[in-house]
Amino acid sequence: MKLTIGFSPCPNDTFIFDALIHNKIDTEGLEFEVFYDDVETLNQKAFRGELDITKLSYHAFAYAADKYVLLDAGSALGFGVGPMLITKQEDISYLKSHISDQKIAIPGKYTTANFLLSLAFPEATNKQELVFSDIENAVLDGRVDVGLIIHENRFTYQDKGLHKVMDLGDYWEKETGCAIPLGGIVANRNLPVDVQQKVNRLIRQSVEFAFANPKSGLDYIRFHAQEMSEDVMYKHIDLYVNKFSVDLGKEGKKAVKLMFDTALEKNIIPPIDKPLFLSPL
Repeated sequence: MKLTIGFSPCPNDTFIFDALIHNKIDTEGLEFEVFYDDVETLNQKAFRGELDITKLSYHAFAYAADKYVLLDAGSALGFGVGPMLITKQEDISYLKSHISDQKIAIPGKYTTANFLLSLAFPEATNKQELVFSDIENAVLDGRVDVGLIIHENRFTYQDKGLHKVMDLGDYWEKETGCAIPLGGIVANRNLPVDVQQKVNRLIRQSVEFAFANPKSGLDYIRFHAQEMSEDVMYKHIDLYVNKFSVDLGKEGKKAVKLMFDTALEKNIIPPIDKPLFLSPL
């Protein structure tokens, strides 16, 4: 049986899926056709129900929960890993108090980063969507006043003379005490439950293989990481791949549910009438 699967070319995703798509584990008769896209493109594909299995932002999952169910394996949750607001302005306190006047570049309307921005600064509504890798330059060029950065950009913005306005992950953690649900792996609800379960099991095994053999997928990870240094690649992996990537567990599911409950309460997402999580066997 061949399934379509979508994830980003970022090191955390290629690290997770290397063993699965390169048959370093027994895939139990499943084959995978891979689509590499940035997170917002994956979100849009999920809204259309295009792929059998896909990575998406947790924020976007709220709009795709009618089509997809969340798997226990493969997620990116964590502490100290959240999106950051950056600027080249030096008067940060003035900027925060006048956030409604600032033009803000975001990596996509349906990203978890934008969800957290909406929680922290509901009055920040002047937003422009850009591919995440273009945001730093948009701030530097003065096309926007503030940038909402994700992924490896959190390691590079200071080298470019940019300043932190707020770490939105830190904001979430202080407000809730929970890990930040950034991205998850979902399975199309049209798939038989036993196939959903099998995919979940295989992704878990793929993550476990990667942890046991961290350099096994180095060439593959590096190929998709463009000009990123190996040091930054593995910092990226260390940030976003952890115990929650193996299995959400009670702690991870609590964080996801809290995020969705908070978003519903503040009318940031629509009501959801289907179970979020994969049914146990």
